[in-house]
Amino acid sequence: MNGGQIGNVDLVKQLNSAAVYRLIDRQGPISRIQVADVSQLAPASVTKITRQLLERGLIKEVAQQASTGGRRAISLTTEVAPFHSIAVRLGRDYVQLSLYNLGGNELAFVQKELHYADQTELANGLLTNLHAFLSDHEHRIDQLIAIGITLPGLVNPTTGVVEYMPNTDIDKLELADLIRSQFNVECFVGNDVRGMALAEHYFGSSRDCQDSILVSVHRGTGAGIIVNGQVFLGFNRNVGEIGHIQIDPLGEQCQCGNFGCLETVAANPAIVQRVKKLIDQGYESTLAQKEDITIEDVCTHALNGDELSKQSLVRVGNQLGKAIAMTVNLFNPQKIIIAGDITMAKDIVFPAIQRNVENQSLTTFHTGLPIVASEIDKQPTMGAFAMIKRAMLNGVLLQKLLED
Repeated sequence: MNGGQIGNVDLVKQLNSAAVYRLIDRQGPISRIQVADVSQLAPASVTKITRQLLERGLIKEVAQQASTGGRRAISLTTEVAPFHSIAVRLGRDYVQLSLYNLGGNELAFVQKELHYADQTELANGLLTNLHAFLSDHEHRIDQLIAIGITLPGLVNPTTGVVEYMPNTDIDKLELADLIRSQFNVECFVGNDVRGMALAEHYFGSSRDCQDSILVSVHRGTGAGIIVNGQVFLGFNRNVGEIGHIQIDPLGEQCQCGNFGCLETVAANPAIVQRVKKLIDQGYESTLAQKEDITIEDVCTHALNGDELSKQSLVRVGNQLGKAIAMTVNLFNPQKIIIAGDITMAKDIVFPAIQRNVENQSLTTFHTGLPIVASEIDKQPTMGAFAMIKRAMLNGVLLQKLLED
């Protein structure tokens, strides 16, 4: 019995500290009285928790001028500058590393090639890059509190075990434990698209709503779903495989084995491949002269009036819209966010998405539903930092810092 009691006491402590910290972080500068009011915690508890947070340097007192001209009220705000973390985005053949302070300001960024076929190569390459990055930026790091890593594939976000990655031989890679033991610091590992959806919620275009769906169109097509301000994961932690919704039974075969998945139409390689194929068949296009066509080229030429590029992107928008309409019917989000290079040509792609969402989802669900471009697309490591931020706000990392 007793063990359970102790566990519960620790959990209550963690949740209460997190509630206080979260309020100060989200609504600061805020007074202790307001914190007690909003959190509904006893003033004595709030005083005790804020004292611990102040002693650890996680919050600071700021004097605010009283509107009545009387005594100045002391308010609390979070301290972010001395607390540093490293955020890593692992791609299929590259790794990106950033140094952040706790306020989400990126202080350094580097991208390196990283080729790996199995988990040993992946782990070794990652550790080498982390050690190099740390030694390059040691002079800028005050207190290193965590390392966050996002990657394509399936991850257990609680244990930090990687269960599957496309094109890589993985067998339950205990990545978080590996990083923890090497660097003696907390580590959080998660899926890249889900991490991005969370970052969008904390710092980007969905920070004004509690329910949103992020659809990412890069090498593949994925979705991150936020419900009630939390990443929606489900029991098997694998939700949002929008790229594998079948939209054309007679379509191309997908790497997953099925035919006509969204990913075979609405992913960068598929878009470029189709444009090349049509040009080879004799269709006219201003891209015909180009040797090596990229997704950026398709977007630029479409915006400059090239009909073939334009129609190709409208087709992508139509197919994305069909898949998004299904998720709208299932989740009734307040906002749809699109991430990826195709947002360069959003004036062409977004109306097509919108038309299909309107034609294929419930009127009450899509009325006034904004479809917007990602705001953090150009900060690829932000998803990994968002997991560290979440661990501060839910108390998991916060409690560890308070116990240090």
